[in-house]
Amino acid sequence: MTDYTVVDAGDVEAMRGAFRKMRLALGTNAFGINQIELPAGASGPEHDEEDTTHEEVYVVLAGSGTLSVGDEDVPLEPGRYVRVGPSVSRQMTAGDGGITFIAVGAPAAVEWTGRPTL
Repeated sequence: MTDYTVVDAGDVEAMRGAFRKMRLALGTNAFGINQIELPAGASGPEHDEEDTTHEEVYVVLAGSGTLSVGDEDVPLEPGRYVRVGPSVSRQMTAGDGGITFIAVGAPAAVEWTGRPTL
């Protein structure tokens, strides 16, 4: 049997109407991955990942907004990727049309253990 999982985001219940726990739905333990859908003007919680040691990558799928990273504001649009280290505070705020993004997280490592060409 081939080892893979297919999940449609629309089939995963959105916690508090915004947060789709894709890691749980996919059954992966190598990294966290979630889809977040914020309505216009809404903000996610300000937080860091110091306790988990996770670095996170945010990928915008639709809409626009701002990611406050430490003391800087990063404008977001579809196709933009932003990596944030574990100890840095971050907060996502949706623009006028809302924002849909993916957050991927895993413990920060000293060096890459995957294929060197990736």
